[in-house]
Amino acid sequence: MDAGERRQEIINILNKSKDPVKGTELAEKLQVSRQVIVQDIAILRAKGENIFATPQGYLMPRIYEKDRLIKTIVCNHKNNEELEDELRTIVDLGGKVIDVIVEHPLYGEIKSQLQIGSRHDLMLFMDNLKTTKAEPLSSLTDGVHLHTIEVNSEEIFHKIKEALSKKKYLIKE
Repeated sequence: MDAGERRQEIINILNKSKDPVKGTELAEKLQVSRQVIVQDIAILRAKGENIFATPQGYLMPRIYEKDRLIKTIVCNHKNNEELEDELRTIVDLGGKVIDVIVEHPLYGEIKSQLQIGSRHDLMLFMDNLKTTKAEPLSSLTDGVHLHTIEVNSEEIFHKIKEALSKKKYLIKE
């Protein structure tokens, strides 16, 4: 398989997968190193392919099902315990946290894919945060940030907003 065929196969795998695919999984399937996959992904992005790198692996965004709603909320928290509680609240009430967005005074909008749809995803994210000793994006904006969330209904969205508001994480619109 030449490089062009391999890159097309990466696109095929990502398009078929409902979940993010780790670079190591792609490397094993395509019998190349993970570094080759990283380079292939960079080349595919440069050619205009919409591939996201998330903490759980690579994914290509899907057109959401008609019964799913995409909503944005504005939140504020001060520490990692509140971050975890905020994300857990969203997930436990049936939401999926697609991304986090901050408005930086120098760089403008900074957006990172999260794709946290379960407690397991949340556990992996928080473990990664602790292991890498990285700061969340919201640390750049004194805790203020946006989340794009995916929900099944307006009712679920309102329950999430109500719960976050009670915990004083939600910034009133």
